[in-house]
Amino acid sequence: MCRKTSLDALNSDFPSNSQTGRPRDDASSFFNPEQAPRGSFDPLAEGRTSSAGYNRGSFFHAGREEPLKGGRDEEEANQVGEGIWDVYADFNNTGPRYSTAFGQTEKGYHQIPPSTPKEEQQEGVANPVEMVTVPALGPEWARSELRDMTKAGRREKKAETRREKLTAWNRGERGICGKYFTKKTLVFVVFGVCAAVAIVLGFTIPRVPAFSFNDSTPLVAATGDWNSSVPTYFNRQPANFSFPAFASLSVNTESNWLPVRFNHLHASVYDLDTGRLVGEGDWGKHSLPAKSFPEILVPLNFTYSATNSSDQTWANWYNACKSKTLYVDEKRDPLQFRLVLDMGISGLPSEAHTSTQITDAACPIELSPSNA
Repeated sequence: MCRKTSLDALNSDFPSNSQTGRPRDDASSFFNPEQAPRGSFDPLAEGRTSSAGYNRGSFFHAGREEPLKGGRDEEEANQVGEGIWDVYADFNNTGPRYSTAFGQTEKGYHQIPPSTPKEEQQEGVANPVEMVTVPALGPEWARSELRDMTKAGRREKKAETRREKLTAWNRGERGICGKYFTKKTLVFVVFGVCAAVAIVLGFTIPRVPAFSFNDSTPLVAATGDWNSSVPTYFNRQPANFSFPAFASLSVNTESNWLPVRFNHLHASVYDLDTGRLVGEGDWGKHSLPAKSFPEILVPLNFTYSATNSSDQTWANWYNACKSKTLYVDEKRDPLQFRLVLDMGISGLPSEAHTSTQITDAACPIELSPSNA
């Protein structure tokens, strides 16, 4: 089977060395510059029979050839007026044009007509004035700028400014009142104010005073208006009693730096054996000096009623208050009760309570022997 030969000179098939008996290919002109290539004739090669490398006959002809232009040859051709295409002719109108689509002249380019000079205004002749109405261009406001012009925008701007200032103050970059009242300064000021307030409150807040009974006479017989306003009696049928008296108390105000002002001081007396309420009283509004041990008399109205004389509470108070002549040694039974004080002190938010008790108090009154 025969293979079709190529028309390309570079791809042409040559017989092998075994058929022609010629030497190997390294004896060609590529490896031997002094030897002329096969099938070529170079008239310029005088005195030598070959040329080194490839020549024009070694390449395949790909298409139409055009002469190379440019450089000194093109400048000389333009000077003698030869019609050679210039790449700058279409832009500067100084040479022949490549295209004839717009009526190319014999010289190859168009002459631009000169501009007409402005005619000078003659004296006494008014030139016509062309009136052109052009609308005035308004300001091109951005949407954010239009928003800032509204009240809501201004409020947001002020709020944002306040937030920025607060953030800068929180970071310690600025102060509230200039550069002096910074966050660090505020901490020291607040600490100082708290310390001062604590010291002031320590001296001004009142303390609840301590109360105690007078050891010798816990209950004192009523005198004056209080004695006349409360009746005195002990009855068996029905079993009841009533009499006025004063509770002699000693008050300790050592813990107070200022005088103690009482809005009210209410006293309640309970029997220590049965727990029944047997008397009440109110001292009213009074003031006591600070750092002292004043003694006060709290008015009490002892009142109690029962079904019969066998009631234990009535019997306890009757045996303590009946006549001494009814006893062999003239010693009556002592009173045993508990005193509860409810006080409202000026400066305290709530009402204070305290209590004290006594087991050997003498009855402040003495019944007649006939009331046995």
